[in-house]
Order: sequence, then structure tokens, then C-alpha cells
Amino acid sequence: MNEDAYLAEAPLYLVADGMGGHARGDAASRAVVETFRRHIEAGKPTSPEQVLDAIHTSNDAVRALSAEGEEGTAVAGTTLTGVALVDAGDGSGFHWMVFNIGDSRVYSWDGRTLEQLSVDHSAVQELVDAGLISADEAERHPDRNVITRAIGADDVVDPDVWLIPATGRQVFLVCSDGLSKEVDDERLAHILAGDTGHAAGLAGELVDAALEHGGRDNITVIVVESELGSTGDDDETTRDRPDGLPRSTEDTTPRTDGGDRGDVPA
Repeated sequence: MNEDAYLAEAPLYLVADGMGGHARGDAASRAVVETFRRHIEAGKPTSPEQVLDAIHTSNDAVRALSAEGEEGTAVAGTTLTGVALVDAGDGSGFHWMVFNIGDSRVYSWDGRTLEQLSVDHSAVQELVDAGLISADEAERHPDRNVITRAIGADDVVDPDVWLIPATGRQVFLVCSDGLSKEVDDERLAHILAGDTGHAAGLAGELVDAALEHGGRDNITVIVVESELGSTGDDDETTRDRPDGLPRSTEDTTPRTDGGDRGDVPA
């Protein structure tokens, strides 16, 4: 069963990874996507307030799934991460709003350096932050699938949020942990460095790389490429659309045979 869901429609690009082995993880991730579709109008920049409202309403929707389930069943839940092009309305111009709950990830790529923008809400990340284990040890730790924050886990959700000025050429990678737990940062950067100036095909290459390394979980990848404010170039995959919004390429693949049990809440 594929418990990942995604939305890749300007101005919004997000991935939700339903908690594997729990009640209705696939329904939880779909509920998030459906909620964002209702709250944010496609085709034009949104506002930070609208994104936050969609996040909190998504939490209510997933909580409702748990209430509808049979007594004694596990709580439905899902991760949520993504980027949205927002206008804060204060004259500071457009920004990319990065948001995250759980251990799906958002990276930025500047042509040379891959940077993880989101911070995992996971038991092993807390151990790494405390200096108790290394990042390499975290990849092999028995609690690597335990997340400490999720949509639907609590009455009130507490997302991490960052605002990044939208200017020049920018590339973001949004993915579920089906990619990040199979392909290390060095390999991710190598694939992105092979880009010839457009996003087409990169998402598929990243999914293929995860499958080659085992593909033990659902794999969902969105590559967002934006060059706001540019003119006079015929490469339509990297230049602004007439509405000023970026283009993206996305790919997803269902769970392969066997494999990981998926995310579980702490």
C-alpha cells in the first residue's frame, strides 16, 4: 500500500508520508493533500497565514480519521513537509515558505551544495543533537523510524517554518524518507549536479536511485525549479510562467516487496 501523498501545483509543493503500520496512514496523507487543495488557490502566490491555517486544519482532519476508527485502533497520522511561494503582504516581496512536521525533508540545491533545510522530528535526530550518536550511527539506529511530531498525533500541531527570499534561480527537493533513508546526501548532490538546466527527469532519477538501494519504503520526490524575475530566455522549464510561478517535476513509486515498517510515533 502506498501511504505517501503529494501535491505539486504552484504555488504549493508538499509531501505527506502516512505512518506505516498504523490505522489509515494512507487516508491520513490523502486528507492533508485534500485539505491544502481546499485552502490554497492554485495558480497564484498564497500567504503564510493561509499555509499555517491549512496545516492546522489538516491536523483536525487527520484527528477526525482516528475518531472515526474502531475503538482500540492506533492513531492515524502523517508527516508533512514542503515549500510554498508566499507574499507576506509587508512589501518585502515573495518568499519561499518551508514547513515541516515529521521526518520527510526539504533540501535546497544551489548548483554546488545540497543543504537540508528542514530538521527531522525524530528520536534519532534528538540523539544526534544531544551529541549521543553520530549522523552515520543514526542511519543504522533501531529507533530510526520513530518520529516525535506528526500531523494527527496531538490536538495541536507545532510546525517548523522558515522564510527564504524568492530571488534568482532556486531549486528545492521535497521528499519522503523513502528517498532520504536509501540515498545519502553525497549521492543526492551527484544526481542533482547532473542537471542540464531543467527539472525534467531529476525526480525520476532520484526515485530510481532509491530503488537501486533497496526501495524499502514508499518513495515520493518533487523537484521544484524556479527563476523568478528572469526574462529573455527560451528555456521554459527554468523561467517564469506567465503567472510568475515556478514549474516542478514530481515522481512517486509504491512500496516494494517486504521492507521497512514505516514511521511510528514516539
